[in-house]
Amino acid sequence: MTIDKLDTGVPHPARRYNYWLGGKDNFAADRESGDLLAKSYPAARVAARANRAFLQRAVGFLAGEAGIRQFLDIGTGLPSADNTHQVAQRIAPTSRIVYVDNDPMVMAHARALLTSTTEGQTRYLEQDLRNPAQILESVEILDLSQPVALILVAVVHFLPDHPQSVEIVHTLIDALPPGSYLTMTMATTDFLTPDLKANWDESLRSGRSDVYPRTHPQFEEFFTGLDLITPGISAISEWRPNPDSDEHPTPVEASLFGAVARKP
Repeated sequence: MTIDKLDTGVPHPARRYNYWLGGKDNFAADRESGDLLAKSYPAARVAARANRAFLQRAVGFLAGEAGIRQFLDIGTGLPSADNTHQVAQRIAPTSRIVYVDNDPMVMAHARALLTSTTEGQTRYLEQDLRNPAQILESVEILDLSQPVALILVAVVHFLPDHPQSVEIVHTLIDALPPGSYLTMTMATTDFLTPDLKANWDESLRSGRSDVYPRTHPQFEEFFTGLDLITPGISAISEWRPNPDSDEHPTPVEASLFGAVARKP
């Protein structure tokens, strides 16, 4: 798909997320979708910022404490401050990053704006998470015999079929060597009040939402066979929070699970 095949009349999660973050790279359909979802989940904008902050903290851990130098970020989203390669290459300039997204607008912006350090490399792959084999075949700058950090932040919950989504994630992880990491966030209604959960469920039934939340036991299934990094599975705002941050959302406001785990 090329940028001239972009369908601006159909909302896309990356552009809706950009809208919630206050960006300008979105269209009327994305804003309408974002506003409809925010009616069911009023803290959507807070959750979007918290999710981005989790990504930055997790990549900081991976590039720093864990010593990872290769990153496969699927569901990249539109560029904003401190993307995966910026955080990683600030710590380790030789880091190599492959970004994957299925929206041609995301890829066009990424190629224009996400520039690498001279010591490292970044690449961009227009592909869908539902095609893990094709993704793995196209990550030329990554050496799959060496540890890779697989990043699936706020993307798997767009797959409605839970068993299929678990299989996709395991296919990706199984292709990576020991010492690799899985970093994930995923929407959940576990933290919500009964009224908020009922609103979310109704938005799914009515087709206003394309975000399929998972329970804690379901989220755990993605990490079968992996060693969870402290603090394990938690609300994203409670995973190694930055005490100097301006925002400290509650699990109700940022209703996503987050975790980082190592493949032994």
